[in-house]
Amino acid sequence: MTCVVVNDASCLIDLKKGELLHVLLRLPYRFIVPLPIREEELLDFTTQEWRMLEDGGLATYDLPGEEVARVFALKREHSRLSANDCFALVTTTCQENGILLTGDNLLRKVATARAVRVHGVLWIIDELHAAEACDVRLLVSALQIWRADEAVFLPPAEIDKRLRRLGA
Repeated sequence: MTCVVVNDASCLIDLKKGELLHVLLRLPYRFIVPLPIREEELLDFTTQEWRMLEDGGLATYDLPGEEVARVFALKREHSRLSANDCFALVTTTCQENGILLTGDNLLRKVATARAVRVHGVLWIIDELHAAEACDVRLLVSALQIWRADEAVFLPPAEIDKRLRRLGA
């Protein structure tokens, strides 16, 4: 059964910065992004980037009313989560074999406490490498870009570990 990867904004933004959007969808997963996140947080994505993502299989998920009600209940329970964090988590829990892809620490903790499988962009690096979905140099470049970008919050030791593994 194919896993469904629900993308939050932080990971898609970091993958764009790392120039990995075009290879992301080569992985053997179904990728989705909740509609509110697409419309409110990914405004810097161009029409061409969205077309490339959609042509590759990324789908926009519009939550039905009962799921939106769960979003608001989750937001009341965890007031420090943003509404869009709640949309991402609820969307993940509604998917069979759902995986939440996020870089947000609080969202990761809440998801883990709810037994939701959660990963970040470094997992994507590992998956791309294991699947031989792209040239290793592209992965090394992404890691170097992320290490140099103060707006990307990844553990330097984890970046360095992957760089060593990739022979950089």
